[in-house]
Amino acid sequence: MMTDCCNISRHKTALTRVDFSRPIQIALSLGLISSGCSVFDYGCGKGDDLRGLNNSGIICSGWDPTYRSEGEKKEADVVNLGYVINVIEDIKERSRVLSEAWGLTRKVLLISARLVHELKGQKLKPYGDGYLTSKGTFQRYYNQNELREWIDKELGVSSVAASPGIFLVFREEELLQNYLASVNRRRFTTPSIKKSEIIYDNNKDLLDSLASFITGRGRIPDETEYLQYDEINEKFRSVEHAFAIIKKVTNPEQWNIIANERSKELLINLALQRFNVNGRPKFMDLPKPIQLDVKAFFSNYTNACNKADELLFSAGKMDIIDRACRESTCGKLTQNALYVHITALDSLPTVLRIFEGCARQYVGFVEGANIIKLHRQKPKVSYLSYPDFDKDPHPSLVGSLVVPLQDLNVKYWDSSTADNPPILHRKEEFVPPDYPLREKFARLTVQEEKAGLYDNPSTIGRREQWHQLLIERGVRISGHRLMKSNSF
Repeated sequence: MMTDCCNISRHKTALTRVDFSRPIQIALSLGLISSGCSVFDYGCGKGDDLRGLNNSGIICSGWDPTYRSEGEKKEADVVNLGYVINVIEDIKERSRVLSEAWGLTRKVLLISARLVHELKGQKLKPYGDGYLTSKGTFQRYYNQNELREWIDKELGVSSVAASPGIFLVFREEELLQNYLASVNRRRFTTPSIKKSEIIYDNNKDLLDSLASFITGRGRIPDETEYLQYDEINEKFRSVEHAFAIIKKVTNPEQWNIIANERSKELLINLALQRFNVNGRPKFMDLPKPIQLDVKAFFSNYTNACNKADELLFSAGKMDIIDRACRESTCGKLTQNALYVHITALDSLPTVLRIFEGCARQYVGFVEGANIIKLHRQKPKVSYLSYPDFDKDPHPSLVGSLVVPLQDLNVKYWDSSTADNPPILHRKEEFVPPDYPLREKFARLTVQEEKAGLYDNPSTIGRREQWHQLLIERGVRISGHRLMKSNSF
């Protein structure tokens, strides 16, 4: 579509894709798009996402002013406004398109736009509040927080960051609360049966169902949320008695761990919701299962919110953050920060999970980031990408996103083309104890220590210096084994 001003060719921004676009990928990974829901792609371009979703059995349709102008703009459970607003040079039209997409949304609206760091190295001509490209297209680049504030102001809602440059807006409070609760939820496997018990063996299916529910929520069910509640009561006198039988044939301490973790997750969720435009929801606006969680773990909503506020206040004090970093049983501690693998986040002290959660509240899921850096002296969280973490014994840093919690001026550093990037050592220190490859990582570290490769750690932090040291010592690394250079 050609506009009158400067002959801006919006249609030239449409890309041909093989894979799903980032917003659709993220929506799929979060379970927002699944079988049974409908999807409408507003500004679908050449329709690659539509074809991919249809081939996956998802009901979807789309509209585009150039490539699918005959398409009907219609309501759907999920509406995707993917990289549309950033190509509209007219500010009023930009707002109108956002409002129109929201009006078509039954459950959740996905909004994505280009971010400022994508400007790096480009020579563009300023135009309006954006730039003109060499293709004759317009691009508006946003700061992460700027984009969020614009969405919230235009729609009068509280959006949620799904990833840098990608936000979610939920139609109903219950949908929002269920999503937020799922973000910080740790996955537990139901404690395994340790011994045989006749009454358990004779009612295994029924008791397994109850055990699965308690694993998910950390508490026994209410009669309103568990279909087999009456059957349990009839056979075992009460749900509590049935749970006692389950604990008898499993490790009782595991159930305490699960309950404690679920109560922490609830506090983290409540703490982070202070950042919403409208603040925390009222108790009666919470989904019924979460209301029951609050009563089970904290007796009432006031107690839960007070505890959450205490934790949030603590997360703003760097002396408390520093102490929590030093006392953490997982992660690699350095002079300035605690580094943890993404799989170890839920093993951190609660105040550190909230500290990291404050950053994630603004940037969402950072694609490719697998090491989280929690700064000890400054209120900052960095998301680091080491794409070959599992395979490469000393993986190189390819990119980092830094979130300063004071001014929220998010910065991105691309080191994918660096000649001498930073590398990791002692990978086992970053991951949780149950990480599948942890022992393999640790064995290599022991070999490297015995060979004296860590005698001067300040000199081995970058790839070239590390490789030079290996040459000097006459060794090489094959897989995760240290070998003499002349061995084959």
